[in-house]
Amino acid sequence: MSQRPATPRHGLLWHTGSPRTTLALLALLGGLVLLRPGGWPLALPLALPLAALVVNLLAALLRHPAFRRQVPLLVAHLALLALVVGVALGRLLALDGHFELTQGLPFDGQLIDRQAGALHVDRLQQLAFRHDGFEIDYAPGRKRGATRNPVTWVDEDGQPRTAVIGDHRPLVLQGHRITTSPNKGFAPLLRWQPTVGTPVRGAVHLPSFPVHELRQSREWQLPDGRSAWVLLQTDETLIDPARASRFALPAQHRLVVRVDDQRAELAPGEALVLPGGTLVYEGLRTWMGYRVAYDPTLPWLLAAALLSALALGVHYLRKFWSGRPATVAAPAARTVGVVDG
Repeated sequence: MSQRPATPRHGLLWHTGSPRTTLALLALLGGLVLLRPGGWPLALPLALPLAALVVNLLAALLRHPAFRRQVPLLVAHLALLALVVGVALGRLLALDGHFELTQGLPFDGQLIDRQAGALHVDRLQQLAFRHDGFEIDYAPGRKRGATRNPVTWVDEDGQPRTAVIGDHRPLVLQGHRITTSPNKGFAPLLRWQPTVGTPVRGAVHLPSFPVHELRQSREWQLPDGRSAWVLLQTDETLIDPARASRFALPAQHRLVVRVDDQRAELAPGEALVLPGGTLVYEGLRTWMGYRVAYDPTLPWLLAAALLSALALGVHYLRKFWSGRPATVAAPAARTVGVVDG
């Protein structure tokens, strides 16, 4: 009885299309994405293993005729390849960063820190929105609850829009997902009125509250190079650890201001006269820290993952529930004749 010749386990095609090669290339790709040095551009390191994965899949199609005969299995592998390529492309286009925004002031597109792909096109300056304060409930022990942050922006039609966002409830603007972070605090609003020249207005974001409750001070740079040291001073217990509380501005407070050898305690609306101009304390607001994330490939990644899972499901359904016998009948036993003596 003739037997079908076994597939030779040697040669370039066999090794290129083997599952071991696939696993090695996927491990290399994951290592480049996760462990690359911060200064490396991501495009070139990812291009090499991705190109090798494409060659690996084509070699597997030539090596295994089952791929060509079983369409669901082929679709599943192509969807997995699309998933890998999509992840790499997403990293090239993605943006992840953080910024802080003063209550009532518009976002200017500047980030405190950012990680952007080599192909990312920055459009943050187009995301004009502002936050109008926030509410955070605290359980006893200062256990932070959900953040409710009303925001206002103008949509593509020029109409003002409002929404309430939080840590897990994003504001989506032109594909950018903006969520609140645990970082928030108080922001004294100052105005420098020079004797000659244009006034300068700015907010001082004091350290995050209540994490740095005892360090509510920071410096603000004046246009002439001097530094104004400011300290928020209040006798109130703003978030009582012994009972349920809510983040709120103090009802009574003073702002301690020190420039060179001059010191003053200012209420909202009061000013400190300095050589060359006047420093006016306009009032106290809040600031909120935000995270912004952008990845246009996320819907496609979800579609590729669902397609791969569906194709594999169809493949195994056809394999195990097609009605074909699961076993092959054993060959008949050979009989041995008995020779009479």
